Amino acid sequence: MDVIGIIVEYNPFHNGHIYQINKIKEIYPNSIIIIVLSGYFTERGDISIISKENKIKLALEYGVDLVVELPTLYAIQSADIFAYNAIKILNELKINKLIFGSESNDINKLKEIAILQEQDDFNNKLKEELDNGISYPNALKNVLDVDFSYLPNDLLAISYIKAINKINTNIEPISILRTSSYHDTSSNDEIISAENIRNKYKNNENIIKYTPSYNLLNNIDYDLYFKILKNKIITDNNLNNYIDVNEGIESRLKKYILDANNIKEYIELIKTKRYSYNKISRMLLHIFLGLKKEDNIETLSIRILGFNKHGQDYLNKLNIEIKENKFIKNIELKISSLYDLLTNSNTYEFEIKNIPIKKD
Repeated sequence: MDVIGIIVEYNPFHNGHIYQINKIKEIYPNSIIIIVLSGYFTERGDISIISKENKIKLALEYGVDLVVELPTLYAIQSADIFAYNAIKILNELKINKLIFGSESNDINKLKEIAILQEQDDFNNKLKEELDNGISYPNALKNVLDVDFSYLPNDLLAISYIKAINKINTNIEPISILRTSSYHDTSSNDEIISAENIRNKYKNNENIIKYTPSYNLLNNIDYDLYFKILKNKIITDNNLNNYIDVNEGIESRLKKYILDANNIKEYIELIKTKRYSYNKISRMLLHIFLGLKKEDNIETLSIRILGFNKHGQDYLNKLNIEIKENKFIKNIELKISSLYDLLTNSNTYEFEIKNIPIKKD
C-alpha cells in the first residue's frame, strides 16, 4: 500500500486541491493520503482567510484520510525551513511518496537542482547575488547555471527534495502538473489559483464556482493588524530578538513605521535589495505573533487534526508514539487568539479542546 504525503496551506481550499486529491486516488487507488497542514498564517507571511478547523473538515470531505498539523512556528518561515519540518512530520508517519504541484513537472530537473544547491559554496555564492539586488530566481540562475524558470511551486518542490535528501531518501518525490498560474489574479477558469480566489473575494466577486469553501471565508481586519504591529514596533526596543530580524533591518522598521498608512505601504518602504516583499511579510508576522529567536527550536511535534476510518486504521497500525510538543501547543494557542482578533472568529475554542475531527 502506498502512503502519500501532501504539504498544503489551503488558503483557501479550492477546485485545484480537489483535482489533486482525485488525481492521486486515480493513480494510486489503494493509497492512504496524509496531508500536513498550515493553519492560521502562511509561508508568504499572510493571514489565512479560512480557519484551520474548516480546512480540516473540507480536506476530509473531499477524500483526505489523515490530517496533521504543521505548527505555525515552522509554517511561516522560509521555504527550506517550511519544507524540512513538514517532511520530518510526514517521515514519522511513514509516507513513501510525496506529491506536489509543479509548473515544470520535470522531476529529474528538480532533483538535479536540489543536489546542486547542496554544494558547499552554494549559499555563499547565492548570498553574493542577493546582496547585489538580484531576485531570488535570477540569483539561482546565475549561481547554478541551469536553464530553468524557477517558478514558485517549483522552488518549493526543490526545497521538498532537499529535505527528503536530508531526512529519508526512500521517500519518492512525485510532481503533478499545476493547472493554473500562481501569479494569475484575473482568470475565470474553473480551476484558478488561491491568490486569484483571494483577490476576487476581496473585490466582492462571486467565487462559488471556484471553491467549495466560498461560504466559510473570513474577512481579515488588516487595519487592526497594522495598528497592533505598529504599536509593537514603536514600543519594543529589542526588535532584533524576533525571528528573521537580522543585519540591522530593525533600524528600517523603526524609521518608516510612522510614514505608512497600511501594511502594504510599510513593506514597500522597508524593502531592500536583500529583503524581498515576502521575506519582510514573514518578519513582520513574527513580530506581530511575538515569535522570538529563542522560540525557534528544532523539535518534532505531531498533532493529529483529523481522520476518516482509513486514516484511523492506519494510525492504529503504526508502531510509533504520536506526541504533540507542549511548547509548540502553547504557541499555537496564543496564535489562534491573535487570529481571532483579526477575523472576529473563535478558533481558540477549537484549539483548547484539541480533539481531532473524525469523518465517519
